[in-house]
Parts: sequence; structure tokens; C-alpha cells
Amino acid sequence: MRIVFMGTPAFAVPALEALVAAGHEVAAVYTQPPRPAQRGKQPQPSPVQVAAERLGLPVRCPVNFRDDADRHAFAALHADVAVVAAYGLILPQAILDAPRRGCLNIHASLLPRWRGAAPIQRAILAGDAATGVTIMQMERGLDTGPMLLAAETLVDGKTAGEFTDELAAMGAALIVGALARLDTLVPEAQPAEGVTYAHKIDKAEAALDFTRSAEEVERTVRAFNPAPGAFAPLGGERLRILACAVVEGTGEPGVTIDDRLTIACGVDAIRPTLVQRPGKRAMDVAGMLRGFPVPAGTRLG
Repeated sequence: MRIVFMGTPAFAVPALEALVAAGHEVAAVYTQPPRPAQRGKQPQPSPVQVAAERLGLPVRCPVNFRDDADRHAFAALHADVAVVAAYGLILPQAILDAPRRGCLNIHASLLPRWRGAAPIQRAILAGDAATGVTIMQMERGLDTGPMLLAAETLVDGKTAGEFTDELAAMGAALIVGALARLDTLVPEAQPAEGVTYAHKIDKAEAALDFTRSAEEVERTVRAFNPAPGAFAPLGGERLRILACAVVEGTGEPGVTIDDRLTIACGVDAIRPTLVQRPGKRAMDVAGMLRGFPVPAGTRLG
């Protein structure tokens, strides 16, 4: 099948690789333009661009599809189908209509729950027991199109990073299966009930609020690992907490209750296990405390 692939982050890379391995003809790969990144702020190609170039595939990086030339260039590919995975642009109707069999989206949730930009983080933050991947036909609405296939997995204490890897692999397998069965799959309209929206993550959300229960704080830590990284002020610097455990304990929220960096919350307490100080590598808490002791009664926040 002749495919146009559209994606940007690492989540989309396994799907691109799987489509090539399955023998599909990838006419072009669309991805977001290189953006400034890392300390040097030099433009860096997206993970999808890096993968596409490694696979010898042509790459296109339009800023948007408002220019008629970009729309015509897309239509001129004469694709059977476009596969979209976290591309990062709203596609206009002209693009949705251009492939002979439309556009299929790999979405990292069990629709209609968590439509939108950050379904993995929102599922963790909300304490969902399970989530998954849905393959849907795209339309103008935000993740509102009919569903073709879905697969479920348990949240089970995973971080957003771990979940991204798992769901990316699931999505890759699902899209290959969907294309193989495209003639026989019957699109199913999304239920009208149970709709939630996964709004884009604001970095300010990563500031830990210890007045919340320890379970909520722990979910925040997992949801923002690896990025943007949950944090709390400590000793004039910002301490990133990358992993923690919920433990029994009482005290003033945000204040340590022992010398092991156990922090009281609104209900129970958390004990960080993996932390990172500014400009330093991530390390276990015991290692940090040997050179940076935090006595009981220390306030974070």
C-alpha cells in the first residue's frame, strides 16, 4: 500500500519502522521542522526525521498546510492512505481528503477517553487502571473519528516514559494489522458518553503539591517522568523527583518527617527513591543524602 506517514516524537518511530518492515511503500514522511533543543539551542531534527533519513525515506517539514503549494504537493503523492501518529498539526480537510482511503490516526488512549494532546500523562494523573491505543479514521473534530481497532493495557505503576514505549509498540502492531484488514474492518462510532480531554501539559503542573494525598503526588511523579520532571524547591534549588514510594506517615504537608527525605502529604507521605539536583545526574536518594543531607523538619516548597 502506498502510504504517507506523519509523525514527530519518538512515540511515532516504531510505527514508521513497522510499516516499512511490513513492505508498505512510504511515499513521504511528514514531520515537524527542526526545533532548538538542548543547551546549545541548535535546531534538532525530530526523532521521526532521524528515523526516516536512516531508512532512506524522503522527509517534508511544512510549518503548516495553509500554503496551497504544500497542499498540492501532498495530494500529488497519490497515497492510498496517510498514517498519523502524534504529528503535532491539525490537518485541514484538504489533507484529510487527499489520500484515496483517508487518514488513520494512532492515538494513545482508549477513545473517547483522553482525546487530545497528552493522553498518556492524563491517564496516569487521573489514576486510570487501564489505557491503551486506538486506531481511528480521522475527521475534522479533535480525535472524534470512528474507531477501527483498539488494544488495552494496565497502567500498573508505569511512568509516562515507560508507557510511551509500550504504547508505541502496541500502536505499531495495531496499524500494521489495520492496514492488512482495511477492506474488512467496520468503523465504529465513538460512544457519546465517557468523553474526556487530555489537555497539553503545562510545565507548571510539574510543581509538586504536597497538600494532595501521597497517591496523587506519586502519580504526578510518574506522569512527568521523564519530562518535564516533577519537582519541589529544596535549599534554594529545584529538586526533581523522578521516582517515589507511598508510605505511611503524618506531618505538615511538604515537610520531611525523617532524615530519609520522607515528605508528609495531605494523606500519608512519599519517600523519593530517584532524584536529580540541578546540573547533576539522576541518583538514588541515599547517594544524594550522603553529600547533601536533608534533616527532618526541612520544608520543600
